[in-house]
Amino acid sequence: MDRLQLLLLGFPILLFFSDVVNLFSISPPPPPSKSSSRSHHHPPHSNHPISDFPTSPQSPQIGGLGYGTRVDLKFCVSCSYKGTAMTMKKMLEASFPGIDVVLSNYPPAFPKHLLSKVVPVLQIGVIAVITAGDQIFPRLGMAPPPWYYTLRANRFGSMASTWLLGNFLQSSLQSSGAFEVYCDGELVFSKLQEQRFPSEYELRELIAKRLPDPSFSSNPGRVVL
Repeated sequence: MDRLQLLLLGFPILLFFSDVVNLFSISPPPPPSKSSSRSHHHPPHSNHPISDFPTSPQSPQIGGLGYGTRVDLKFCVSCSYKGTAMTMKKMLEASFPGIDVVLSNYPPAFPKHLLSKVVPVLQIGVIAVITAGDQIFPRLGMAPPPWYYTLRANRFGSMASTWLLGNFLQSSLQSSGAFEVYCDGELVFSKLQEQRFPSEYELRELIAKRLPDPSFSSNPGRVVL
């Protein structure tokens, strides 16, 4: 093989082993419980599951209306829902001072997640057959099939198509389409069930009803400065 063929084979193999390492890596420890957050004098903003979602620069407000309440926004990262999640996070932090809003990825179902890890293997196999099929098939004791010569006639176009199609399929398998909202571990809104996003007012009202302060629940639209 020439250098270009080695590069085309080595790059997918590198990505595959990176996916394998991420799949079997040890998950980070869970964030502290609600009781432990109350014993300290600051909400646990530094223990978010995913570091790609920055926390708000505002300082924690001890004794605020939302202090001691944790809201988890679990959404599909590959679906480009991050902007909506950040908007909801800022709205909740402004409406309920002291509230702890945590953003994290909502993974797809296990069969889809497993299939998404198989796709890179198939990509590598197809590319390997295209580049070295004339050596692989004889060693298997079989003649190259007709479709091999069709792919071999346009080698680089076939490899590029395999790479792009595999990436598209992998992205589709990793998408969950979820935007789930939990308040202290209780599901308050599910995009998977409602088939829509919550409005800012709707989400603010749902969270306000679960705050310990009843006076605030009667007027969820009020923002405390």
